[in-house]
Amino acid sequence: MRAITLRRRHPAARYAVVLLGLLLAGLCYAAVTGLGAADAASHSVSGGPLIAEGRSIFTQECASCHGEFAQGTPTGPSLIGVGAAAVDFQVSTGRMPAKELGAEQPRKPVLLSPQQTGALAAYIASLGGGPPIPTRAEVSQFGANPGFGQQLFVADCAQCHNFVGGGGALTQGKFAPPLTKSTPRQIYEAMLTGPEAMPVFNDTTITPQQKRDIIAYIVQTRKEPNPGGFSLGRVGPVTEGLVAFLGMLLFLVLAALWITVKQGKAHD
Repeated sequence: MRAITLRRRHPAARYAVVLLGLLLAGLCYAAVTGLGAADAASHSVSGGPLIAEGRSIFTQECASCHGEFAQGTPTGPSLIGVGAAAVDFQVSTGRMPAKELGAEQPRKPVLLSPQQTGALAAYIASLGGGPPIPTRAEVSQFGANPGFGQQLFVADCAQCHNFVGGGGALTQGKFAPPLTKSTPRQIYEAMLTGPEAMPVFNDTTITPQQKRDIIAYIVQTRKEPNPGGFSLGRVGPVTEGLVAFLGMLLFLVLAALWITVKQGKAHD
């Protein structure tokens, strides 16, 4: 017993204990990380290929502005938590990938295929959730009320997008785009995510049924004839009458100038 006590008091004993503790800690860490790697490997087999494809597309097309891990940079916002719906809207309308920076990204020809867009959306969704891409049932106009949708649109959307979705100018070089080419899913996604200067209309502010009513109204306006004969904002004969009045006024001014010049030459 005394011999064991003497060995414990040996100067090298404390170093041996520390070394043994470090060795045990290293073994535990290796076991934990090994389990994590195995879990990640199993994930790549089940649902990971789509996310891996999206990660590859993001690195090629988006990382230069949004950061290598979508954390955001001075030239592009963070995409963590924006959700798959935001990615689908921006990419399916051609706004992203952006060719150049600006106050507003206009609608452009689409660069990525639907499959690539889906993979990119899956990758961004894996980083932090966010609104998912709406299903066909969610954007279906079956049972929607376009009349009530018009009231909602006038109350919440017309001040920026015009009364019939024709779009309009905003401050600081921004603008509300026309909705004439937007699909029902893109309109639904815009309300969910609030792109650019548009506010977010979540399901508490505007319920899913009310969103469908608004979409039904927007789609219905595309089928209606122009009330005044010309588009000019599609707000009825008021704009056409104003243009006709201003055109006639300009004609009378030019006619008066012409008559004055002719009379001046005659007196000479």
